[in-house]
Amino acid sequence: MTEATGGLSALRVLDASTVIAAPLVSSLLADFGADVIKVEHPGSGDPARVFEPTKDERSLSFKVTNRNKRSVTVDFHQESGVELFYRLVREVDIVVVNFRPDKLAEWKIDYADLVKHNPRLIMLHISAFGRTGPYANKPGFARIAESFAGLTHITGYPDRPPVFTGYPLADGITGYYGAFATMVAVEHRNRTGEGQLIDLALYEPVLRLMEDFVVGHGATGWVKQRSGNAQAHVVPNDVYPTADGEFVILPVSTNSMWLRLVKLLDDPELTQYESNAARLANRELIDGKVRAFTEKYPLADLLEVCAEAGLAASKINNVTDIVADPQINHRGNLTTVYDPELGTDLLMQAPVPTFSTISGEVRHPGPRLGEHTDEVLRDTAGLTDTEISALRERGTI
Repeated sequence: MTEATGGLSALRVLDASTVIAAPLVSSLLADFGADVIKVEHPGSGDPARVFEPTKDERSLSFKVTNRNKRSVTVDFHQESGVELFYRLVREVDIVVVNFRPDKLAEWKIDYADLVKHNPRLIMLHISAFGRTGPYANKPGFARIAESFAGLTHITGYPDRPPVFTGYPLADGITGYYGAFATMVAVEHRNRTGEGQLIDLALYEPVLRLMEDFVVGHGATGWVKQRSGNAQAHVVPNDVYPTADGEFVILPVSTNSMWLRLVKLLDDPELTQYESNAARLANRELIDGKVRAFTEKYPLADLLEVCAEAGLAASKINNVTDIVADPQINHRGNLTTVYDPELGTDLLMQAPVPTFSTISGEVRHPGPRLGEHTDEVLRDTAGLTDTEISALRERGTI
């Protein structure tokens, strides 16, 4: 295993979570050098190990979300497994969990239990609805969180049922928000010596993200509704067809952009819509004129015309486009890493962002179940080979 060299190489994290959002938190920290020990149940492991897409019955998604981690197996149903977890907790900075609050209490691995063994411990607990309130012990996943927070209600067309986004965004958003929250807690501990519990509900980052959503309702009673591809507050800002059957996104979000578009379309009628309010009131007319213009050009030619006019425009990339795109490749947004389990290189997203003096790194993809159990228990928990063998015989690991 390549030794971590990123900016977080002094941090040690216990990731006792499953599926996507919470494991993503520790994966982001691991990208920049944190030593992440993933704790899984013996035999079954993280349910995400079977998520599609797969190759040779191995989840490729798991290999990204759990890259740069070491895997150990511990059975929390056994007292010896809980005691073993306590031994690991004493040696780490951060614990990440996403079980329901009642399950953490049942296993005696909640914050109140763990902080007895490590007073400086930071624990991030991600749950569907948070640790408190009437929904605290209700289960939930990304699609539940997106619906509960209001995102699903405003996604889709006004004359059709709500639709989900093409990817469970709540998982990704909460993963990044959880990593941010963890680093806030680390900075606080560096200043004060205090560890703490971070209570993050899966729906909360989604709700926070939609900044116009609540303030508009509170001040005016406005209830945001579905508007399809049309941006609710800006015209033109839609997906428009091209002559070759492709589509272009053409957002004209400022008056300077509007003036450039008016010049490009060379349509005197458009000069009267100087304000965005006037354009909003005439959305159908303006979008019709923009659509008539884009349909004259093949996509590649249209993008060139827009670029020459100083307009923001883009094709709508699929993954094949992304892999081949010169900007993405120039920025190093993709990387390959060898997977010994599959015996092949895997292409995946590289760590972001780019720093001037440190860098993230994908050292290895998600590990085999329990691949590092002996190594971690010996080097981190201080167990002897005899003690490790005894735990294995009892099924604790």
